[in-house]
Amino acid sequence: MSRPTKQHPERGDARSRLLEAARNVVRSKGFAATSIDDLCRAAGVTKGAFFHHFESKEALGIAAAAHWSEWTGALFAAAPYHRLPDPVDRVLGYVDFRRSIIEGNVMEFTCLVGTMTQEVYGAHPALRDACAASIFGHSETIEPYIEEAMATSGITGQWTPQSLSAHIQAVLQGAFILAKASDNPAVARDCIDHLKRYLELLFGRGAARA
Repeated sequence: MSRPTKQHPERGDARSRLLEAARNVVRSKGFAATSIDDLCRAAGVTKGAFFHHFESKEALGIAAAAHWSEWTGALFAAAPYHRLPDPVDRVLGYVDFRRSIIEGNVMEFTCLVGTMTQEVYGAHPALRDACAASIFGHSETIEPYIEEAMATSGITGQWTPQSLSAHIQAVLQGAFILAKASDNPAVARDCIDHLKRYLELLFGRGAARA
């Protein structure tokens, strides 16, 4: 999940500011390279305030994953693809929406929980599980649209709404990695364009776009 965000946290209570700082700093530097000092500096709070709210950097990371889910959940809930009458169009519209929010520098549109998962999956299992809950929780939101699209398109077979939704997320996360590797947002957009062409063919929407 991704969306351009402000470089600096909003003013507010220390906990909220630390969560917003984590959203930005971890996507920029990575979880391992981000220190508690970095987070406090970005949030404009003291270390005492940090440890008042979080017992460790891992604890903040777990809370940041949940905060990310809440924040992006509100963003996607308001997205226009939900209002499309045709279920196939809703699935394709979801992909269009994901493409539309790839803007700014790489840090601004890449996924916080995807970034943390790549680093912590072996060393911090509790944080890995929090990231998984965020990624798969978001994936579940489009499964009903995929199920409806399969029904209206007369599709039955070896794959399921869950497996296709997971594949869509895999392409998106992979697109973010390639954008980071090349420091080029256009690479991510190209990957999403290929994903949309694949979905158009899968749901029988005529010849794929060139």
